[in-house]
Amino acid sequence: MKLPPLATLRAFEAAARKQSFSLAAQELGMTATAVSQHVRNLEAWLGVPLFDRHARGVRLSPAGKEFGITVSASLRQIASGAERIRRGSGDRMTVRLASLPSVVAHFLTPRLPRFRALHPDIQVSISYSGRDDATLPDLSIIHGPTPAQSAMALFSAETRPTCAPAYVAKYGPFDEVSSLLQAELLHDDSEIAWRGWLATAGLSLPKTAGPIFADFNLLVTALKAGQGIGLCPTALLGDEIAEGQLTVLSNRAADRDKYYWLIESGEMTGPARILSDWLVAEARGRKTLGDYSAATI
Repeated sequence: MKLPPLATLRAFEAAARKQSFSLAAQELGMTATAVSQHVRNLEAWLGVPLFDRHARGVRLSPAGKEFGITVSASLRQIASGAERIRRGSGDRMTVRLASLPSVVAHFLTPRLPRFRALHPDIQVSISYSGRDDATLPDLSIIHGPTPAQSAMALFSAETRPTCAPAYVAKYGPFDEVSSLLQAELLHDDSEIAWRGWLATAGLSLPKTAGPIFADFNLLVTALKAGQGIGLCPTALLGDEIAEGQLTVLSNRAADRDKYYWLIESGEMTGPARILSDWLVAEARGRKTLGDYSAATI
């Protein structure tokens, strides 16, 4: 099997990802001229142009886009395989888990001590989903509709109006949907969620809308501090709701088609399988949190 040199493939992959020879050179610690030469050598080897060159820079050609996907995936697989072997050579077994920050804060962190007590020989390495890490995770937790790849539903991501009990005591009661229009409505990332939820009741978002938080965990902190009402995935906040830190105001839910999903890598190690099974078992209790008898709307 004849292949281009690894250094050439790495230079092309970086240039394709950055859409720039100079940025690729900075990442790889070489000159832009060297990156350009690697790419030209690869183009000569393949017999097709991989980049369209113009005065303002370079852009991947159709062949370059296709080959870039292949090379990037292959290099990540090599790095992941090397990392698995390296990890396996030690006394401790490591499982890489990529997850959303919100799931880390409200689902994983409170439960990991129990997993550690059950499996002290397994180390869990947690990173945030979407990071461009060199190695592929063993497990990933994502959020949204049913993903294209095979996945297991952990718990629902449907959202309901949620706030601190103290906020209800001070500004309530909230006994119908329209009463929420007088409250301080807090937003996760944008106003879209509240607009959609209110629209189901034939209402519009007030012009005096509340603050927008770019991070869900910041929104939850504001809710606990009694600063307003937010649309939250109530299954994810099951612990805070059960402990009385937060209360759910309505059984009217949005995002009913969305879930938190667990995705396994193609080649699962024994420790990764153990963690996967444990996560699914831990999530089962969350599926029973759909009846909020204290809800008033």
